[in-house]
Amino acid sequence: MLFIQNGHILDPYTGMDHLSNILIGDDGTIVDIGLRLTAPEGCRVLDAAGKTVSPGFVDGHVHFRDPGQTEKETLETGAAAAAAGGYTTVICMANTLPTCDNVDTLRDITARTARITDVHVLQAGAVTHGLRGEALTDFDALLEAGAPCLTDDGINLTGAGLCERAMERAAACGALLSFHEEDPTLVGSPGVNFGSPAAQKYGVPGARASAEDAMIGRDIALALRTGARVCFQHVSSAVSVRLIRAGKALGARIYAEVTPHHLSLTQDDVLTYGTLARMNPPLRTEADRQALIAGLLDGTLDMIATDHAPHTAAEKARDFAHAPSGIIGLETAFSVCNSYLVKTGCVPRMCLIERMSCAPARIYGLERKAVAVGNRAELVLLDWDAPVRYTTYRSKSANSPFTDMPLFGAVHGTVMGDRIVR
Repeated sequence: MLFIQNGHILDPYTGMDHLSNILIGDDGTIVDIGLRLTAPEGCRVLDAAGKTVSPGFVDGHVHFRDPGQTEKETLETGAAAAAAGGYTTVICMANTLPTCDNVDTLRDITARTARITDVHVLQAGAVTHGLRGEALTDFDALLEAGAPCLTDDGINLTGAGLCERAMERAAACGALLSFHEEDPTLVGSPGVNFGSPAAQKYGVPGARASAEDAMIGRDIALALRTGARVCFQHVSSAVSVRLIRAGKALGARIYAEVTPHHLSLTQDDVLTYGTLARMNPPLRTEADRQALIAGLLDGTLDMIATDHAPHTAAEKARDFAHAPSGIIGLETAFSVCNSYLVKTGCVPRMCLIERMSCAPARIYGLERKAVAVGNRAELVLLDWDAPVRYTTYRSKSANSPFTDMPLFGAVHGTVMGDRIVR
C-alpha cells in the first residue's frame, strides 16, 4: 500500500481543492481520501507537504518516432520524457514509418507499448493510406484495434470532398478525427509567420495565418453538416479562435488544442532561437497569443497538447529554410504554462490542471481519471513555486527553445497505481 500525506489535492473532476491524505491499495486503486487518515502499519509513505496532488496529465498529441526514426525518439525514451513531465497518458500520432494506417502496424506498436508501465502510451491511426490524402483507411478496424483517434497529423486533408467523406464515415463509427489545419497553397514556406521580421531575416516567405483559418472555417462547416467529432490541432491564430468559438455556438462537435509554445512565445522569439523556434503552425503575433490565452480561459480551446516533436541536433543545425519544424515539449510543458499563464495571473491553477488532464481525457474517452475512491491512482505531484532550468532531458532529443530558460514550476513525480515514478 502507498500513503500520500499532506498533499494539497487539486482535482478538476471533483472540484476538490484542499489539503488531504490519500491511501492507495496494493492493487493501485484509491482506498480512501481524508485529512484525518493515518498510514496503516507497514505502509509506504510519500510526504507531499508543500506539493499539489492532481490527476496525471494527458497529452493527445505527441510524436515518439517509433517505428522508423528511432534516432530521434523511441517509445521508451518518449515515455520517460512524458513521465518526467507529469504525464500519465499520451497519444502518439500516426506519421510513423511505416505509417500507422493498418491494423498490423497498430498492433505491433501497441504490443510494445503494453510493456511500458510508467505511462499509458496510446497509438492513433491514420485517416488516409500513407498520409497521401487519397484513400481512406479502414476506420472500424483501426478503432477496434485500439486507436483512440484518427489523424493524418502534419499533413492537411486538403480535398474538401475527401474530408467530407472522412467525416461521414467517422460520424457513422464514432471516431474522433484530429486535423492539422493548413492550406498548403497559403504556406509560402513552413515554420515561421508570413512577413515577420524572422521571415525577412532568414529570407523565407513564411506561412499565413489565413492558411489555418481557411481550413478551420471549412471543416467547421463540414462538421456541422456531418455531425462528426473533430479536433483542431495546435491552434495558433486569433481568427481561428473566433471561428472555433462561433462553430461551437452553432452546435458543431469540435474541439481544439493549443500548445505551451504558442501560449508563451511569439514570432519575435524566432529571431532569438532560430530553428529551435521553427514549427508548424508557426509562432505568430502577441495579439494571436493573447487570443489563445483568452480562448483557453473560456473553453474555446479545450486542451493543452505539446505536439512533442523530437529532432536530432544535426537536423536543427541546418539553415532555417531546410531545418525540420517542431520542438520537444513533454518535460517543459507544466513549467512553461505555469510561468507564462499562472504566475502572470492570466490563468487559475485549477483551469490549467483541467486543460492538461480532465479535458483531454474526456475528449478521448479516457475514464476514471479523477482523484476519487475506487479509481486507479494516476497522479502528478507539483510544486508551483520551484525555480527550474532544463539543461538535460529524458527525451532522446533536445530541440527546445526553453533549454536553460529560467522558469517556475516543478514536477516532483507521478504515481501510477501504487508505484512512485520519478
